[in-house]
Amino acid sequence: MQRSRADARRRRSDLGSARRIKMTWTAQHKRAFSLVEVVIVIVIIGVIAAIAVPRISRGAKGAGDAAVRGSLAALRNAIDLYSAEHGGALPGADGVEATLKDQLMKKTDVGGNVGNVAGTHIYGPYLRGNGFPPLEVGPNKGASAIDMQLAGPAIDETKTTVGWCYNYKTGDIIANTDDQDENGKTYDKY
Repeated sequence: MQRSRADARRRRSDLGSARRIKMTWTAQHKRAFSLVEVVIVIVIIGVIAAIAVPRISRGAKGAGDAAVRGSLAALRNAIDLYSAEHGGALPGADGVEATLKDQLMKKTDVGGNVGNVAGTHIYGPYLRGNGFPPLEVGPNKGASAIDMQLAGPAIDETKTTVGWCYNYKTGDIIANTDDQDENGKTYDKY
């Protein structure tokens, strides 16, 4: 009986050692990745990158489109509001860029005269900030000058400081570029 107890202890001890050896060997091999696992992860990352990169670049292009739309909306609203408050007269009707900017960015009286006389110069300003918004796309990106036109408006990208083309007889204003947005529409058609 004593011998059987000693044998049982020895067998348990041997079994424990075998388990420890087996667990140590298994634990060491489970810490590393197989080559197949690494290749699968790299392929998954490549697929995600192939999907994400075009979307990110399209987002930057879309930001320029949105900026042009926003600037044109602000300019057109300012021109329309000026005209409504001044009996249908358009800002810059004399064809001078400085007059257009002053009439949209400073206070005016009912006749469109710029000034600060309290009670008389009650209209405007129609645009905030330091000037006309710069054009955000095309070869004239960053330009904020206005090409005052009697006909049109028509673009002239050779005028590199001009961001906007304005017909001072009709009140139409467009971006001074015929570059296209991501949908193939030219900015001068916005």
